[in-house]
Amino acid sequence: MRLAYAQLALSMILVGANVGVGKLLAATLPIALILFLRCVMAIIVLWPLALWLEGPARLPRQVLGNLALQALFGTALYNAALLAGLRLTSALEGGMVLATLPAVVAIGSFCWLRERLSGRQWIAAALAGFGMAAITLARVEGGGHGSALGNLLILLGVCGEAVYVLLAKRIAATMPVMTASLWMQIFSALVLLPFATPDFGAAAALADPALLSLLLFHALSASVIALMLWYYGLRRVPAGTAGVFTAFLPASAAVTAVLFLGESFGAIHVAGFALMMTSVILATWPRR
Repeated sequence: MRLAYAQLALSMILVGANVGVGKLLAATLPIALILFLRCVMAIIVLWPLALWLEGPARLPRQVLGNLALQALFGTALYNAALLAGLRLTSALEGGMVLATLPAVVAIGSFCWLRERLSGRQWIAAALAGFGMAAITLARVEGGGHGSALGNLLILLGVCGEAVYVLLAKRIAATMPVMTASLWMQIFSALVLLPFATPDFGAAAALADPALLSLLLFHALSASVIALMLWYYGLRRVPAGTAGVFTAFLPASAAVTAVLFLGESFGAIHVAGFALMMTSVILATWPRR
């Protein structure tokens, strides 16, 4: 069980660390090109993995349609809004905005899937809102280096990721994870291709080994390694308990921003971070 917990934690740590990596990449390369190349790299790795671990799989048309929508909202919209927002706001605040995801998913389940929410989930949503207000106050008072528009773009990305999670609920038990991930990356690459094509010339910047290494890490850690760790962790840990480990995402993003990007962490950020963490734990902690 400890190994499964470690796999889940490391998965979220990698996703959180990629907030800072994405900010560095977005400062040099066009966003559409970053996302397209990330999808291509993930496809190159996921294709043989899916065949090896799950074998050839024929997917029903309705499942492929669902995966296409998941790619549009969860891969294209989420990542495009995240990287665009990180060009304007700090990685620290961006990671804290991402912590609203469990609360947004809970509200989406209530509004779209008509699922009943417990009092604890409503409190979690309220705390997430207070956390957003705290980091906005930090920016207004000069205690942060973000921007309202940047944070809003990342929140838009969170909404896209929440739609992806809700769509995934409809087919969660009907298909292998690796095969689903492969098709989502394929659909994502097709969606991004027309936007990335005009920027192909900018790929010359990848002649810099450091930048290329950063892009490879971004693609493989976020789209392949984190996915596999999460998948194998879920084999031994109930989904409700696994949700608690999403708390590592904003924590990792904050540590990366402070240690590697030199961003400051003020008192109001501490308050906002505490509210966000409490929100995540309340929204995802299993009832028993």
